[in-house]
Amino acid sequence: MKRTSAWALAVLATGFCLSGPRASAQEGGERGGGQFAGMQRAGGEVTAVAGATLTIRTETGDTMKIVTTDNTKVMKGRGQSGGPVKFSDLKVGDGVMAAGNLDAQNKTLHAAIVFATDAVQVKALKENLGKTYIAGTVKSIDLDDAKMTVERPDHVMQTIGFDESTSFKRGRGMRMNGFGAGGAPEVQATGEAGGESITLADIKVGDNVGGQGSLKSGVFVPTQLMVSTPGARRRGAGGAAGSSTPPPGPQ
Repeated sequence: MKRTSAWALAVLATGFCLSGPRASAQEGGERGGGQFAGMQRAGGEVTAVAGATLTIRTETGDTMKIVTTDNTKVMKGRGQSGGPVKFSDLKVGDGVMAAGNLDAQNKTLHAAIVFATDAVQVKALKENLGKTYIAGTVKSIDLDDAKMTVERPDHVMQTIGFDESTSFKRGRGMRMNGFGAGGAPEVQATGEAGGESITLADIKVGDNVGGQGSLKSGVFVPTQLMVSTPGARRRGAGGAAGSSTPPPGPQ
């Protein structure tokens, strides 16, 4: 039986960029600048809370420890309901992504910051994936029939379709701005003006995609599909080229 990737779904819910739906922990330093430069990250679903330590299950089924201190910043939610919270507010079933110093050998991350998504929202994300929104990596494209196959964060392959109501945008990454009707995350492309308008023909196998939509005759059809290309290069504020695969941080 396939496990739902609580980490990848929590990434959407907390507004992290969708830069690699299959990653659960990264040992290397982050590329690019910003608040998370040089930090490692790990995320998953909380299975236990003890003292100042979270135990999480990653998408691969591994168990990891997230160790916090009084200096660790804890954030939960987005928008008007989001903001700093106490560590004691975290609970089993929440989705978390933490950034800090990863001790891979002991499967422990010493966190400088923890982003959390409420367990209720994580549950809604799991239940609505492929029904009211889509997220994942493009595996094949059928231009003739206006369809593509996407590997979702839970590793399910889903064929989605497009019609005259679908628009496409490409950005440096994607972020979630909150929940819309039916518990679907509102996905937005990041980059200048919220993304560049493109066509289905511009999308390539390996691109990351995400967007809201609905089932039509049993096939998911997005109203707008957000697209990002892992590893594509962009120019930063100083004009120097850099990787567009961003660290999983709020945009």
